[in-house]
Amino acid sequence: MRRIAVVLGLVVLLLPTAAWSDSIRTNQFGAVSITNAGIVCNGSQLTSFDGITPPSKHSLGSVSFSTGALTSVTSGSIWRGGTFSGKGSSFDVVGVGAWAKAITGCSTCADPIPLFAGSFASPIEWTVVSHSGYNYLFRLSGMVRGELYNGRFISAYTRQTIVVYQNQWFQDHQGGLRSGKTSFGLNTPEPGTLGLFGTGLIVIAGVVRRRLFGA
Repeated sequence: MRRIAVVLGLVVLLLPTAAWSDSIRTNQFGAVSITNAGIVCNGSQLTSFDGITPPSKHSLGSVSFSTGALTSVTSGSIWRGGTFSGKGSSFDVVGVGAWAKAITGCSTCADPIPLFAGSFASPIEWTVVSHSGYNYLFRLSGMVRGELYNGRFISAYTRQTIVVYQNQWFQDHQGGLRSGKTSFGLNTPEPGTLGLFGTGLIVIAGVVRRRLFGA
């Protein structure tokens, strides 16, 4: 039994503990393309990351994201809200300058420095926040999963507030990103860790079987 306890202890050490982080990443500005094929935002300014905020008129980097196609709408119109697919989506955060190097601890890295690379998990909610005349305020929200600069795989919840002027949208399908907030939090096991965990379970099964048949 002592041997079983030792093996169990080793497996527990190999299995990462899920823990919520307090780290909040924020972004603002950026152009947004909105069609039934998906929503695409490029170059939204990264304004904070892991508690680091740059001086006024400076940026930590940028946030870019894209969704899959529209899968359902409310009352038959994208203007009333709906749901987008996570298939083929992306959510990427890159850093620039001395602040990004401080975050990653890589003083020799060249700009831009990838801070997070991931994608959305379905469904992605498209919600009408307010509507006044031709002006609409939407919120895009959903879970994203991917890899941080340090190799850790994590999940996060993001909310992006998007302004759309209907008359402009009819010309170029463009809107603007007002602000975004992403709570990076739940750690998920890396593939290598999952393999070690599986190996540990096999070892436990072998020890238990040998003990049982020995008895």
